[in-house]
Amino acid sequence: MLVSAVTLGFALLLSQVEDSPPAQPPTLVLQPARDPLPVQDAERLVVCLNLGPTKSVPSGQWRAQCNHEQRHCLVTPSHELDASGQETERPLERVRACVSEIHVPVPGDSLKTYQMEPSIADAPPGWYRDERGRVMQFNFDLHRRIWLGGAWSPLQTPAKVLENRVRLDFGIALEIPDGKRLHRMRLLESELFLGEPSFDTTLFRYDFSVERDEPLFRVTTFFGEPRRHDISINLGTWIEVLRVEELERGELEGGFLTWGTVHATLDLWHSADKVSFVRVRAGPSAERDYKNDVNTLVPGAVLEGDLTLDRDGFHHLRFGAEAEKVLLSRRVEGRPLRPERLKVYAGYELILLAINDQPLSLVADARGSWRNDLPHLPTRWEWSASAGLRFSLWAPARHTAPLADKARN
Repeated sequence: MLVSAVTLGFALLLSQVEDSPPAQPPTLVLQPARDPLPVQDAERLVVCLNLGPTKSVPSGQWRAQCNHEQRHCLVTPSHELDASGQETERPLERVRACVSEIHVPVPGDSLKTYQMEPSIADAPPGWYRDERGRVMQFNFDLHRRIWLGGAWSPLQTPAKVLENRVRLDFGIALEIPDGKRLHRMRLLESELFLGEPSFDTTLFRYDFSVERDEPLFRVTTFFGEPRRHDISINLGTWIEVLRVEELERGELEGGFLTWGTVHATLDLWHSADKVSFVRVRAGPSAERDYKNDVNTLVPGAVLEGDLTLDRDGFHHLRFGAEAEKVLLSRRVEGRPLRPERLKVYAGYELILLAINDQPLSLVADARGSWRNDLPHLPTRWEWSASAGLRFSLWAPARHTAPLADKARN
């Protein structure tokens, strides 16, 4: 009788266990969203959490950044949202990999009991993420890019004004920081003018800026308390290889092939990151005037500046003045024995918008030139002005680009 009672008791207990509903995961309850939404810290751990499906996030997949002392997490969906706030199939772009909840010191079930506050996922420096999780670039380095451009570029010559002149340009720019030095390279930098047939193209150009550790001069003044003033001479090198310039002025033609140029540079000023500078440079070029079958030596001197005017690389100003003198040339009828060239220019570039995170910029410049190296060409100044657009196929964020949360502030 006792055995039967015990058996019946176990049977009733098991039937109650089998009929009881399974435990349900805790329902996700988000705190009210702040305005603006907080941004997750780009340097802190992010955990992958499955918090169960919700109406707006059916997958239940979230990215969480938690404060265990306050039992609080900043959470954001792992996928982008549409305009109505519903989860899409597009995963968040340009985010760091999150770690599984099994790899954090606090068990996943405990994490799910923390206070959950809506937030925006982190983004890399130079990139911004909106409330829907979409990422976009806001900081551009126009010294590292491939560009294509076109501009209306009327020219005033000694004979007439060419109003239907158009300029097409192309080039590749690279910039590599290396400790105290900043290396710059240009490849295939080219300009083609239509309406007045001419072109100017350079295969390769290289230069660098440097910040010397040791001052060349230490000047001490004794007006009152002694003060020391360090004067550094930041010398560098500028090299150009294979440049071709060809132009027409009515019936007159000129064609020049520069085999190579080597200039010493002196930075009069450069920014802390050495990207912006004002400098002088001077040195010789080995040149061939292939229209007149003459090989020459061309020493030159240049004052130039290249300034990035804002933190995010939207505004750029370039200017310069250049003088060259042609030496070791035989006499060519219709021009002096030692011809000269003078050039001045100033240009401005402004990023207007970005297409697929590639910037489209407005370019405007003015140029003047005086030369007597073309036989029978009247020696008067020529002036041109240009206005057009330039599209950069690649322009990453600058080396000094801020994080997204600081940019939002």
